Amino acid sequence: MGTKILALRRAGFCSRCSIELPAGTRAEWNSTAKAVSCLECACADTVLSESPDLEPIQTREAAAATAPSATEPEVEPGPIDTGEAGVSARKEHQRRHAKREAQIEQKWGTGRMGRIAKALSDDPQTTKAWETGAVGEERVAKVLQHRLGDAAVLLHDRKVPSTRGNIDHLAIAASGVWIIDAKRYGGKVERRDVGGFFRTDLRLFVGGRDRNKLIGGMQWQFEAVVAALDGADIPVHRALSFVDAEWPLFFAKPLQFEGVWVSWPKKLAELIAEPGPVDESTVEATARLLADRLPANR
Repeated sequence: MGTKILALRRAGFCSRCSIELPAGTRAEWNSTAKAVSCLECACADTVLSESPDLEPIQTREAAAATAPSATEPEVEPGPIDTGEAGVSARKEHQRRHAKREAQIEQKWGTGRMGRIAKALSDDPQTTKAWETGAVGEERVAKVLQHRLGDAAVLLHDRKVPSTRGNIDHLAIAASGVWIIDAKRYGGKVERRDVGGFFRTDLRLFVGGRDRNKLIGGMQWQFEAVVAALDGADIPVHRALSFVDAEWPLFFAKPLQFEGVWVSWPKKLAELIAEPGPVDESTVEATARLLADRLPANR
């Protein structure tokens, strides 16, 4: 008949009932049909023999101990920790505010005089700036999420290991990785040449004040992201995004200073959404890498 009962060297399936037969299982081998059947489906005794493709019979327990484990089913990766915009700035504002109130209570007590002193005093500008910054980060995040949708993965308020700094937003899209610093400044955004007659010195001004230090301030963020990417061949862009600032009513265009884009959130979303060299699977893999190496503030 050309059938033999042997211990399977390779895993397979019963040709009759389709049950899975792991390696080492005793089964019926039909050399003519080149098919395997489980013993329950085999209706006749066969002569035990050897075959080049099959191992000598051994106990089921011994086979299980020596046979390679079956491949585990793929597990869907968990969601990316995208973080929450403005968390660290709000925490710093609350810390400073609480410290000031504690100082008032220490001087005036917690009674009526203390309550009056708190009502008549106000947080210094250095404390208010943290709340202002948090609002700016939240507003930029909201616009980007609305405008980009599934076209990009957005990571918010990221820690940079071994530093006290954070990165407001990261956007990973087909166009590359975008490092975004959100700013809530009032006044007109403009480029001014302060170099004089014999040299050019283009600087960023907002509300009439020289804000060019913001451009240089993005360099350390750029270096941190490049280090986190660990040599991955993907473009890395830098951008300052201003909310509440003024731009020309007609023909407004984003500016560039030393490779840093300066823009408003809606226009920045357009830049991020432009076509680029990064495919969809690389976008997700890069987002997971950066989310892991630059974790979210909590």
